[in-house]
Amino acid sequence: MQLHPFCALCPPADHAHRVASPPYDVVDTDEARQFAEGNPASFIHVIRPEVCLSADIDVHADEVYAEAANQLNRLVSEGYLVQDERPALWAYRQIMDGRAQVGIVGCSNVSDYEAGNIKKHEFTRPDKEDDRTRHVDTADANAGPVFLACRSTASLMSLIEDWTNQAPTVDFTGWNGVQHTLWRINEPLELNRAESVYDEIGAFYVADGHHRAASAWRVRNMRRERHGDDPRAHWNRFLTVVFPDEQLKILAYNRVVADLNGLSRDELLAALSQNFEISELGAQPTPSTRHTFAMYLPDGWRQLTAKSHIVDENDSVACLDVAVLQDHLLNPLLGIDDPRTNDRIRFVGGIRGTEELERLIALGGNQGVAFSMYPTSMAELFAVADQDRVMPPKSTWFEPKLASGVLVHRLNDSAHS
Repeated sequence: MQLHPFCALCPPADHAHRVASPPYDVVDTDEARQFAEGNPASFIHVIRPEVCLSADIDVHADEVYAEAANQLNRLVSEGYLVQDERPALWAYRQIMDGRAQVGIVGCSNVSDYEAGNIKKHEFTRPDKEDDRTRHVDTADANAGPVFLACRSTASLMSLIEDWTNQAPTVDFTGWNGVQHTLWRINEPLELNRAESVYDEIGAFYVADGHHRAASAWRVRNMRRERHGDDPRAHWNRFLTVVFPDEQLKILAYNRVVADLNGLSRDELLAALSQNFEISELGAQPTPSTRHTFAMYLPDGWRQLTAKSHIVDENDSVACLDVAVLQDHLLNPLLGIDDPRTNDRIRFVGGIRGTEELERLIALGGNQGVAFSMYPTSMAELFAVADQDRVMPPKSTWFEPKLASGVLVHRLNDSAHS
């Protein structure tokens, strides 16, 4: 695989904590407005540009995307973002709750995504692709990186250790209490070393950012139509952070269903008993092994254990806990036919805890049911992606989230490695 150095837009070290923002897709417009308030340096103005416009603006209006470009140019003109003069790769370490993960930031090839060397594990939605494509094309930049994973190698781990064993370029604690530390690496010998390290790696995997990756491919195609096929153009590459799999942690992605689909509690439990062993009340709210689920009804928590006849360990998708739950409970018993479109189900990232599931059930008048999931593993993600298959929606939740605004890839800048 290839990971290219690039000339980043990045904030001066003393502004980084003010510039860095959550990714665009983890805050809504109201939250973004609160985040932007009183902080003109925040990159939220770029990735959620509607906060700079009237409250009744359509977030997909042309003016919103134009404002993203205006705000990016403003952050540059006001000195909150500065253009690097030399191509570099960056080591990017995040520390959350005492656990560290280190990725390497660079630009990946759109052609690798197109060829399937950057592997996907979920479907994208056309409306979200449209949104990110317009944002990238109008702002003329990859404003947020795609979160990639790769299989660890000894040489990659050695490179990461060496690169992070020096004084950092940027170090700050972000909006969510996560420590973000970055090292700029632009020495030719080290960049050549990185090239050799990534030559040994056969594939990258999209962990988070499927819509950003798809938009990079679409923007490249659009610009080819406009300008012809220029192999050195920056729109042939897109901003990525590649993490070794051994450092990553996937959290559960839990489910809440608004009602019991016309069943009483006793009818639901009786129907469940055909495919699941059901514990007594008082179970732990967090499953401890694969193929177990913690189910919350208003009277408390029970553990469900899938019976062996409903789990096909030879099928990389069917054996996923999210698929077992969908195929043998949510769809046939609760009527959640398509979890992407059915408005009776909502998905809750594991970072919010199981108390959030109890709160949502109470908020819904104690009419529904919640399921606390066992997390999908990196091995499961790789197995599905290697077979060019996709997981059910909302199968993985990665934490910590990558900061937006600390490194930006402009598509029109003149320097290239």
